[in-house]
Amino acid sequence: MPNDIYPKTSPYRRSSVVNKQYLDVMDPYPLIPKESSDAEFEITPQYQYRPDLLAQHLYNDSRLWWVFAARNPNKLGPDPMFNMVSGLKIYIPTLDTLRAVLGI
Repeated sequence: MPNDIYPKTSPYRRSSVVNKQYLDVMDPYPLIPKESSDAEFEITPQYQYRPDLLAQHLYNDSRLWWVFAARNPNKLGPDPMFNMVSGLKIYIPTLDTLRAVLGI
């Protein structure tokens, strides 16, 4: 059940709040489905370790950095910041897909 503390762009939105004070253990990222419209993208040096900059460039919203990890769990794994290295190829969901899935 989403909480209203975090915006729809936040991966923490799906986590519940305990005792009206604490964020519970983070639920897994929302599922970003594989779509035929996804683009394959090779991480360039300017985006190495910086999914926030790539999200800003592609979606005009750096808060959507986590969608790359959600869409590419086998490549970015549990540490999407440090696993996002130059030369790695990942799939990029379209903004329309994110709008449909996240309701943004």
